[in-house]
Amino acid sequence: MFDTIAEKKFLLKELVKRDLTSKYKDSVLGIAWSFLNPLLIMIVFTAIFSMLFGRQIENYPVYFLSGRVIFDFYKSATQGAMKSIKGNESILKKIYVPKYMFLVSKVCYEFINFLISFIILFLVMVATGAQFHATSIFAFIPLALLLILIYGVGLILAVCNTYFTDVGHLYQVFTLILMYASSLFYPMEIVPVTVQKIFTLNPIYCAITAFRECVVYGLMPDASTLIYLGAFGLVTLAIGIILFKMYDSDLILQL
Repeated sequence: MFDTIAEKKFLLKELVKRDLTSKYKDSVLGIAWSFLNPLLIMIVFTAIFSMLFGRQIENYPVYFLSGRVIFDFYKSATQGAMKSIKGNESILKKIYVPKYMFLVSKVCYEFINFLISFIILFLVMVATGAQFHATSIFAFIPLALLLILIYGVGLILAVCNTYFTDVGHLYQVFTLILMYASSLFYPMEIVPVTVQKIFTLNPIYCAITAFRECVVYGLMPDASTLIYLGAFGLVTLAIGIILFKMYDSDLILQL
């Protein structure tokens, strides 16, 4: 699988380019939407929740946006990966293309959108007078571990969604629950200790916490958090690869 991805760089590049051009086709603002979307969401949430949590959280806009960009990357990338097989049914029925190439292209495409959102985070930090820390360079560690998790979840969802369409609807509900369990817009201290322990098992919360520690608080991410996130991601990726390999030849029959 990994050898094929390396060999088919041109195909991957064209698939990502197709997704980028189709997203902004017939759009007046075009790529500007990728900048405006996280910015507008941050403004709305800041206006609503800063009155509740503003005293408990220093520089609420940066706190919220730093969590939101990570969560949106996970949600968009896994949902795109989930629909990657069915969404390219017409191509797969005409010519042979390794099916996971569509999944990889969706994740790469969403990673580009994430980088755009990261620029917005940088600009918001400048505008709000947030302090920049040298530890920000270590933010790539939780991001790399999150990518492993995304590919694993994406492989599992792509197979399940091809067989059962209801998976897409159920996953929307799941990501909504996941958002509230990831401490995006509230401090974790406001929930009971028992609930906090449950939330720490959420790998997305771990990725957000490690990212905030590097970028917002100027701390090195907790080693146990990274180990848990990495282990969870690798196990998920292993399950995803095995599952995809088991059903690869039958997926085309389900389209």
